[in-house]
Amino acid sequence: MTDADIDQAIRATILATWRVAQPRLIATLSRMLRDVPLAEELTQDALVAALEAWPGIGVPDNPGAWLMTTARRRALDHLRRGKMLGDKHDMLARDLLQEQETVPDFETALDDDIGDELLRLIFTACHPILSREARTALALRMICGLTTSEIARAYLVPETTISQRIVRAKRTLSNSGLAYETPAGEALSERLASVLEVVYLIFNEGYLAARGEEWLRPQLCDEALRMGRVLAGLAPDEPEVHGLVALMDLNASRARARTDANGDPILLMDQDRSLWDWLQIRNGLRALGRAGELGGAGGFYALQAAIAACHARAESPAGTDWRRIAQLYAELAQLVRSPVIELNRAVAVGMASGPQAGLDVLDAVAGEPALAAYHHHQAVRGDLLQKLGRLAEARQAFEAAAHLATNGRERALMQRRAAALDARNI
Repeated sequence: MTDADIDQAIRATILATWRVAQPRLIATLSRMLRDVPLAEELTQDALVAALEAWPGIGVPDNPGAWLMTTARRRALDHLRRGKMLGDKHDMLARDLLQEQETVPDFETALDDDIGDELLRLIFTACHPILSREARTALALRMICGLTTSEIARAYLVPETTISQRIVRAKRTLSNSGLAYETPAGEALSERLASVLEVVYLIFNEGYLAARGEEWLRPQLCDEALRMGRVLAGLAPDEPEVHGLVALMDLNASRARARTDANGDPILLMDQDRSLWDWLQIRNGLRALGRAGELGGAGGFYALQAAIAACHARAESPAGTDWRRIAQLYAELAQLVRSPVIELNRAVAVGMASGPQAGLDVLDAVAGEPALAAYHHHQAVRGDLLQKLGRLAEARQAFEAAAHLATNGRERALMQRRAAALDARNI
């Protein structure tokens, strides 16, 4: 291996470690500094320090702890520089120095409390002083570690739009002096919808990665599920919390069946259902029942969980109640106008009433700007066209989907589907 190969390998290790550790670093430094944007800035300094130091000293035995120690030193340096600003900073610095001397294993310490810290940060970022769009973009980018492009894909908007939202949100947050807290009572309810949205988008990114060469990011799914369960404890009478937990449990129950040994995607109808996690399915159905008991069966998350429950209850692909699923998507579309929901409804209608009926639903939203660069639109179109026997058009749609896909596994899947039709000289 050449020196260039080694440097590249170390750099890849740094970035991989950084991606996992970033939310923890920001959460911990925010607790120290009571300033979320400043915490992000100092954790970026730790990343730069790693990029400068590791090629010379090698990868540390515990890369996450190295980053944490460096970030905390940056925070301490900042507090020392600000000593003249008041006794409060002096006291914080002394406490942090003492803590640093008495806590030998940062990773263990973090594992004990990071969950609540992360959720508290999300509540802070979801303060009503920020717009709804800014709250979720800020939380997803700065706290949850999603890239600007991943967030842009979730909202089907340009990256520049998301970038501008994040910059404005940071500025507002820095100037406001907001409390770093998990609110209670009405304040909690006021922020809960945005927090649920953040958790939902984190799970979705883990369930279907926007970029990279892996289709799944299980760590994000696990983190979102954990936070969902914490929220259910904080707000046990909020039906949408239980609806979201149900949705995540039911979808996550299929994790082991969603990829083959090589990590390639296995579509729902082709999955080995014996690999589904039936304990998790029961948990999801129980949470869905709780949402219904609280009067939330028609909520955004509960409706999606009900769709996932239809799949979970089907003993075989042929036994899937597609008419019920199409009906639930129609209810969801009445609740929230979204071209993505219409896209999913087109799939369900196509399965329940035939591919032409599904294509009719799809054609009705084909001109939506948000779908122009959304590869799933072309993937669904290709599937419906293939079932209709319009194979040349189907191949073109799969090729378009492959061109638009930003995840390597999805791109390869679309290329295989197009190539399969091409092999038939279509």
